[in-house]
Amino acid sequence: VQLVESGGGLVQPGGSLRLSCAASGVIFSIDTMGWYRQAPGKERVLVASMHKAGIATYADSVKGRFTISRDMSENTVWLQMNNLTPEDTAIYFCYAYFPLHDEKDIWGQGTQVTVFS
Repeated sequence: VQLVESGGGLVQPGGSLRLSCAASGVIFSIDTMGWYRQAPGKERVLVASMHKAGIATYADSVKGRFTISRDMSENTVWLQMNNLTPEDTAIYFCYAYFPLHDEKDIWGQGTQVTVFS
């Protein structure tokens, strides 16, 4: 199983980007899918996640600006990021938890988001 991300890039402050992440391979079940980010010199932190029950969780810093959505049938999760600021600059990693797999925690390779003036 692997997670493939797309949608990162360069954007000016106030702009928007949409990240996508699709899980591929033999998939029995996905519990939570979400996004983390890691800025230079900082730890990887949760941005947003969505449980299979539809419950979304957001970091305080992105509430009201970012929206996570998920298609259970396509094993895909998106992150719509609006009103971006330079503080959002980071590598964004997709994450998924597979409760029935031997390797339960899967990460994507990361996609760079850069917000510059």
